[in-house]
Amino acid sequence: MTESCGAVMGMASIKKRPDGIWRARYRDEAGKEHARHFKRKVDAQDWLNEVTASVVTGRYVDPGAGKVTFSAWFSTWSDEQIWTEGTRSSAASAMKHVPFGDVPLGKLRTRHVQLWIKEMVDAGLSPATIRNRFNFTRMALRGAVRDRRIAENPSDSVTLPRARRAEAQMVLPTSEQVGRAVQEAPPMFRAYLGLCAFAGLRLGEASGIQVGDVDFLRRTVRVSRQVQGSNKATTTVVLPKHGSEREIFIPEALVEMLARHVQEIGTYGQERWIFQTGGALWHRGIAGHHWRQLRGRVGMEANTLHDFRHYYASGLIASGCDVVTVQRALGHASATITLGTYAHLWPSAEDKTRQAATGLMQEAGLAPADSLRTDALKIVAD
Repeated sequence: MTESCGAVMGMASIKKRPDGIWRARYRDEAGKEHARHFKRKVDAQDWLNEVTASVVTGRYVDPGAGKVTFSAWFSTWSDEQIWTEGTRSSAASAMKHVPFGDVPLGKLRTRHVQLWIKEMVDAGLSPATIRNRFNFTRMALRGAVRDRRIAENPSDSVTLPRARRAEAQMVLPTSEQVGRAVQEAPPMFRAYLGLCAFAGLRLGEASGIQVGDVDFLRRTVRVSRQVQGSNKATTTVVLPKHGSEREIFIPEALVEMLARHVQEIGTYGQERWIFQTGGALWHRGIAGHHWRQLRGRVGMEANTLHDFRHYYASGLIASGCDVVTVQRALGHASATITLGTYAHLWPSAEDKTRQAATGLMQEAGLAPADSLRTDALKIVAD
């Protein structure tokens, strides 16, 4: 007994075998036959209807395509990505912590991913670390959906731990603290702090500066590489993060600081690297060591070296720089990243409105400069 299932799939049919079992089968667009067996005819028909619907909606997936494990798929998928070495290293590191690497894609469920997230939370990992690992997993699964390995992404409905607001995470140093840190730093460390605080360089970018990157006449610094790694054995020189290549306009005092460093401390190798110790470029471990030796003396125990970059960004914003200007100076890939990190530092609409109205009253001679708020407070107090 055979019944056709329609023209959506080639030769789709249901047939009852001599043992009473119903055999449903179809051929996909490549001509490959797929079959399943059911005790009831209605179940066989439901299965074919489900497959037909997936074909009509463009969600059809070859049942055999999901047999590859997540680990094997991640390796294939990541090899095809156009990434910097730094991103590739981060992806490989994230994959090491995925507990469902041996699970076939077709059997991977949302609960696998959600349990992994909970394990990381229970282990005390920060929301930022969890999100970084999860993002690589989610991107790989999205790639599996596009490649028709699976019909749905099991990570789409996963709940992530709530990240702290940017303003709660950020510990901005004061200008007095920054000035004292630079002044009390060892001579070989001063220019490094200067590049972070007054040019906004990331640690790896500052470590990767060569003399040829500094235009002492035009007062610019070119960012075209970064040093990655936490020790000498893992140190590598790679391209900056995507979109981070840039030219930064720096103050005369920073130019002089860099010139003094080159003259008094010297450079390293034919490339004339500015920062090195014992023939080793300044990886995160060396830079961090110098900072730990200094921060206690200048009362900045709560600050990291990255906070000097935040200090630079806050200074640009306080001086009235717009989002795009700050984005380009910091080397962010998009203005969205800049706003997500520093939106709380820009004046609010209320601040701008009040300031503009104050200016109008001052121009009209109805409010002396810098006294409007004080006078108003006195009136309310009285």
